[in-house]
Amino acid sequence: MADHLAAVLWDMDGTLVDTEPYWMQVEQELVEAHGGVWTREHALQLVGNDLIDSGRYIREHGGVDLPPEEIVDILLDGVVTHVEKDVPWRPGARELLAALRAEGMPCALVTMSYERFVAPVLAALPKGSFDVVVTGDNVSRGKPHPEPYLHAARLLGVEPSECLAIEDSDTGARSAEAAGCLVLVVENHVPVAPSERRIFLDTLTGVTPTGLADLSL
Repeated sequence: MADHLAAVLWDMDGTLVDTEPYWMQVEQELVEAHGGVWTREHALQLVGNDLIDSGRYIREHGGVDLPPEEIVDILLDGVVTHVEKDVPWRPGARELLAALRAEGMPCALVTMSYERFVAPVLAALPKGSFDVVVTGDNVSRGKPHPEPYLHAARLLGVEPSECLAIEDSDTGARSAEAAGCLVLVVENHVPVAPSERRIFLDTLTGVTPTGLADLSL
């Protein structure tokens, strides 16, 4: 584990905000509009995934005869509409982020959502909450590949091994772990397998910057 904590790298969907129900609703509406059947099991397969991979999955398993890129655009339109009305924050996430920022801890947002979906979430946070934002449309390989977390650490000028990533999905945890980060897992909609470089908490409520730093020792 790291000798000291140089930065905290945050996942977004399911970790900072609980937007997965929005995605699931929009996916179901899209598939049903094309005469297909969409189950919760299908939806859970997409949690944490690169959006283009999700578009391909929906095309294959939902019977939506559209290019994956067009499927992603439709999903984003629907979810952005929901988020602009109400940002569903995860318990303790905003408070921990604010406390980290107050102590000068560098923070990055590392999400597979696209920039236009991330924008309304960032707009609902104090300006400068994140030093760096890495979205799915500015990396060539999404989670579970390590590129998103490697890119965030590089932009922050820190070593991935000195970073703590906060994730809620196995896909995201694999990405952060492969990049060399220690991973704090707060499970939400999907179970996450244990591993040597994963620490589990039930919630971020009450977690302090000191407590977070202690996890990395």
